[in-house]
Amino acid sequence: MNAVVNPASPLNPNPNLTPNRKPCFDHEKLEVYKESLKFVAWLEPLLQKLPKSSAVRGQLDRASTSIALNLAEGNGKYTSSDRCRFFDNSRGSALEWAAALDVLVAKGLCELATVSPAKEQLRAIVSMLVGLIKANSDYRLHEGD
Repeated sequence: MNAVVNPASPLNPNPNLTPNRKPCFDHEKLEVYKESLKFVAWLEPLLQKLPKSSAVRGQLDRASTSIALNLAEGNGKYTSSDRCRFFDNSRGSALEWAAALDVLVAKGLCELATVSPAKEQLRAIVSMLVGLIKANSDYRLHEGD
């Protein structure tokens, strides 16, 4: 297991992500957006330790990027159905991210103790995304219903 890393915590924000400035865009006010950026910052040292040829490395990078980008794009849409579609995409990427962390453990590239707190943070992110989806949709089947 030569690529095992132990980032401090997904809850430990990168100070560069939370500058002391007023948000310029509406999506920057969303807690789930802020949390997704914290998670991207947590993930980056892990990605740097993984072999560049590893398929799961690319999937993790794309999924983490997709969460924030879909949140920003979806929050800028005018109709609830458009917003909901992008929030659904973010949720799917978060679930993909959680599975990719499991794959890292299964392949011996990361310790379970490293990914467990990260998966708890992802669970919180998914919960926030489900809240956004519910708030923007009154006709969809909701998780947990």
